[in-house]
Amino acid sequence: MNTENLIKELSFKAIRSSGPGGQHANKVSSKIELTFDLDNSTELNDEQKTLLLKNLENRLTKENILILFCDQTRSQHKNKEIVIDRFLDIINNGLKKPKVRKATKISKSAIRKRLEKKKQLAFKKALRQKPNID
Repeated sequence: MNTENLIKELSFKAIRSSGPGGQHANKVSSKIELTFDLDNSTELNDEQKTLLLKNLENRLTKENILILFCDQTRSQHKNKEIVIDRFLDIINNGLKKPKVRKATKISKSAIRKRLEKKKQLAFKKALRQKPNID
């Protein structure tokens, strides 16, 4: 996967940032909206697309489009760099395959130790009872 070609598939839109900021914020579009169409991506193969669909299902829209926003700074260019870095992190983390869990068996010594402790605790509690006088 070539990140430069992947970045070329992104589309950006500049929007007015929300919140306070005075006169300057009301006339400058510094917030960046990044959209990435996963289905129509030519840089990713089918295996990568299915892996991303599974791992990013809660971040994708119904049309399998990833949308990210950034309005951290007052600069449009810095916000664009930040959102691209965030996008690449999301894609790289989404492409990681989880480790296959190997079933392990509890060792016989661990079972024996647990049962011995259980017997000791039962004996200790039995000593706390009132003596049975018959």
